[in-house]
Amino acid sequence: MTKYNVIDLFAGVGGLSYGFAHNDHFRILFANEYEKDIATAYTLNHPGVNMINDDIRNLTKERIQKAIGGKTVDVLVGGPPCQSYSTLGKRQMDDRAWLFEEYCRILSIVKPKIFLFENVSGLLSMQGGRLIEVIKERFRELGYEVKSQLLNAVDYGVPQYRERVILVGMRGKNIFEYPAQTHGEEKGLLPYVTLEDALSDLPKIPSGGSASKYTRKPKNDYQKFMRENSTALEEFVSPKNGARLRAIMEALPDGGSKEDLPKELRPTSGYGNTYAKMWWKKPAPTMTRNFATPSSSRCIHPRDSRSLTTREGARLQSFPDDYKFYGSRSRKNLEIGNAVPPLLSIALAKQVEKALK
Repeated sequence: MTKYNVIDLFAGVGGLSYGFAHNDHFRILFANEYEKDIATAYTLNHPGVNMINDDIRNLTKERIQKAIGGKTVDVLVGGPPCQSYSTLGKRQMDDRAWLFEEYCRILSIVKPKIFLFENVSGLLSMQGGRLIEVIKERFRELGYEVKSQLLNAVDYGVPQYRERVILVGMRGKNIFEYPAQTHGEEKGLLPYVTLEDALSDLPKIPSGGSASKYTRKPKNDYQKFMRENSTALEEFVSPKNGARLRAIMEALPDGGSKEDLPKELRPTSGYGNTYAKMWWKKPAPTMTRNFATPSSSRCIHPRDSRSLTTREGARLQSFPDDYKFYGSRSRKNLEIGNAVPPLLSIALAKQVEKALK
């Protein structure tokens, strides 16, 4: 069997690596992550991968060659932050924009057959749409024919609406095809995976409560996938909130927002989707690093009227229950909230495999 060699930059906890690590046709040569706790979490889940925990600017050509051990790199993946370019015409970098240039620098060193670059949907509108064109042109200058598409993780079985821009470049003719939608409301597709589908097998706990054992059997294929390699329930602790916040959460109806609250409980600050419940029979909205904070976006548990646990956040990102995170609770939630959903990475890895074949 042919094994294609992969490098993962800005690897995080390994959400994008997941699809390649769980595909027999790929071998991850090394991953790079700057934050120590996050790099530790990556290694806990991908112990066979050489993790380089360092600033990407320190990955010299010599260091990269040593890390790949003379092997050919077939695939480069990663999602560098691209907040801004201070001067588009001159490609002058500020502290945030240089990360993309580092991705390009390493791309020019390892010269893979194909690369996959993922980023937030907002990339399409940055600088009035000019930044995405600058990025594409930079890839073309390096010899790649580039395709781009906006994908939503919910269309691939993730119980969450999460849009990501996926750019794919190939040397020569680009024959990569984006994965076909598998879930949706159209005829012939599987139904979207809802919060109920994702979480209903987990124990009911109150605000501040916890559990370490499963009390129900898996009810569907998604729950079976989540629990396939797990016998104990970890990271299942709900933050303990004050009496007023608990009263607010309990008064909210399914999918309700603060406008649905009685005046004496209605918060006077925050946006329209803060202090809001998710819908039990719908996928979750986009999960952020603050998914356990009810005053930040719509993230209150609709059935149990409480803050989400770390494990529930991981499930809504499609991380299986045996996937490990590292650091404080807030750091673990950041690791989850910033990740590429594993089910989306599985779909992408399959298409990369097809293109390489």
